[in-house]
Amino acid sequence: MTTTETTLPSIDELARSLPSYTPARRLAGKVCLVVGATSGIGRATALRMAEEGAAAVVVSGRREALGQDLAEALCRIGSQSLFVTADVTCEADLSGLVERTMTRFGRLDAAFNNAGFQERRAPLAAQTDDVFAQVFDTNVRAVFHAMRYEIPALLASGGGAIVNNTSVSGLRNPNPGLSLYGASKAAAIALTRAAAMEYAPQNIRINAVAPGRVVTDMMLSSGIADMRTVAGSLPLRRMGHPEEVAAAVVWLLSGEAGYTVGHVLATDGGFLAG
Repeated sequence: MTTTETTLPSIDELARSLPSYTPARRLAGKVCLVVGATSGIGRATALRMAEEGAAAVVVSGRREALGQDLAEALCRIGSQSLFVTADVTCEADLSGLVERTMTRFGRLDAAFNNAGFQERRAPLAAQTDDVFAQVFDTNVRAVFHAMRYEIPALLASGGGAIVNNTSVSGLRNPNPGLSLYGASKAAAIALTRAAAMEYAPQNIRINAVAPGRVVTDMMLSSGIADMRTVAGSLPLRRMGHPEEVAAAVVWLLSGEAGYTVGHVLATDGGFLAG
C-alpha cells in the first residue's frame, strides 16, 4: 500500500511540535536571495531571514500567487521584499533574478539555492534520459548557474555567503529507487566544495546543508508507505521541520559561521550518525 492509498500523517505526527527560538539578528542589514522559495524549506528560510533582520529578501519560484503571498509576509515582518518568477532550469531566469536583485537593492550579501526535484521511485534500469535530464537540470545545473551569477554579484558587494541545499542522499543513499536523485545531490555537494575552495580567498564562503527526513511536500509525495515508522526509526524519533533546516541555513550565511567553508551541514536528526 502506498501513501496515496492511505491518509497521510500530519506534521505533528511526524515531526512533533516545532521547537521555539529567539531571533538574534544574525542577518541584520543584509540583502538576501532565496532561489526556490514558494514552499517548504525555501519559504521557511526566507521567513527566517526576515526574522533575523535582513534588510531585504528576494524570493523566486514558478508559482506567482505563492511567491507574492510570501513577499507580503516578509514585508510584514519588516524586510523589504521582491518576488521574481523564475524557473531554475532556465539560465536566463537565474541571470535575470540576480540582475533584478542588484538593480533593486544595489548589492547581494547572501544566497540560498534551494530548488530540487526527485524522480518517481523506480529501479535505475527503468529510468529514462528525460528523467535523468530533469533531475540533473534541477539539482545540479541550476546550482551551477545560480552560483555562476551570484558570485560576481557577491564580489561586487565585497564578499558574502552562499548555501546550497543538497541531501543526505548525496552522502549515503538511503532511498532504493531514487538513484538519480542521490547521484545529483552528490554532484551538487562536489560542486559546492569545489566552488568554496576557489572563492574563499575572495571573501565568499560557500557551504551546503544536507537535510534528511524533513516534512515537506516532496517528502510527503516520495512514495514511502509508512512514514510514521520511518520517523520513529530516526535517532530523534521524529522527522524535521523546514524551519529547523532554515535555522542551519541562516547560521551558515551569518557572520557566526565566518570560519566555516566548504562544509556540508547534515540537518538529519542523526540519520548519518546512526
